[in-house]
Amino acid sequence: MESDKGAPLRVDAETAIILREAYHKIEALFRSDHYGLYDYVRVVAGKVARVDAFFVGFLQGSNRVRYPYGYDKGHFVSPDSHNFGPNGQTAWLVKHRQTYRFAYDNGFALHAGIPVGDVGRRSEDVVTVPIFRPSKDGPDQLFGLLSMQSYEPKSYDDNAIRAFEWLCAVVERVLTREGEDREALRRLPAGDVGPNLLTSDHVMEYLTHRVASIREIAAEAENEPDLTAGVRTYLDRIIDATEHIQSELIEMLMETDEGPERRFTSLTKAQQAVAILLADGLDNDQLAAELGISLNTVKTHLSAILRKYGLRSRAQVSDDVRKYLAR
Repeated sequence: MESDKGAPLRVDAETAIILREAYHKIEALFRSDHYGLYDYVRVVAGKVARVDAFFVGFLQGSNRVRYPYGYDKGHFVSPDSHNFGPNGQTAWLVKHRQTYRFAYDNGFALHAGIPVGDVGRRSEDVVTVPIFRPSKDGPDQLFGLLSMQSYEPKSYDDNAIRAFEWLCAVVERVLTREGEDREALRRLPAGDVGPNLLTSDHVMEYLTHRVASIREIAAEAENEPDLTAGVRTYLDRIIDATEHIQSELIEMLMETDEGPERRFTSLTKAQQAVAILLADGLDNDQLAAELGISLNTVKTHLSAILRKYGLRSRAQVSDDVRKYLAR
């Protein structure tokens, strides 16, 4: 984003008018409607430059990115999740902590990642902006990204890029403010105890895909030639509702407890091998035999695991490891 946040935004007059209107509408209409917020930002970006595809992603854990909202060539893209590798856009953002532009590497990072949207077409220009939230210790935490893409080359000039960065900063403030509000409530006596503990996203993933199938059925039904106007209206409402549900389900996954993963990944490879077998219920002698190590080495590993987990019993560690493995 722009390095000097206090300086006037260098965009043309027409773009400034578009952004000013967008700011007031976002403040008035989309403080608690994330789907509506992302959808509106996509529309506003499309007023400034060509936008063929638009995606919102959030980082979770050490190598996952979840997309609660996507749009490609006039169609809603089903929310999804991916493990990201070392060469794609997400890894680039994590490393550089700044806006990614197609011109930086001729689209290498864009095309090195997992394709989203219309996989049969290659984006020829892209602007992907990182979004951050304040951290109590150290630099702000990178937690998400917004990306606009075009199937036509050289679609995004400096004016469009600055405008999109500005829009993303507004989204960032909305999401950050909600987090701050939740934190304030948690500080009250007998107040909000925080999000429910979720350590497996299997149910959410299942629901997301089932809702997608309902949306697809409704979309197919709309193509029937003898539908009445009233029925078509109801089908439109079903499609709209399922799109919202899919987006909301993916965002609910952001509330899952990352503690089990964080604790497990703090272990050495040898300790992880012990922890996995411990979760299977093996005792010390069985651990030693399975791993081909001495009983003393097993005890050393177990002591280190208990210390890193901050727990007193192997049963507690076993439960925590199972939560991580079942995610």
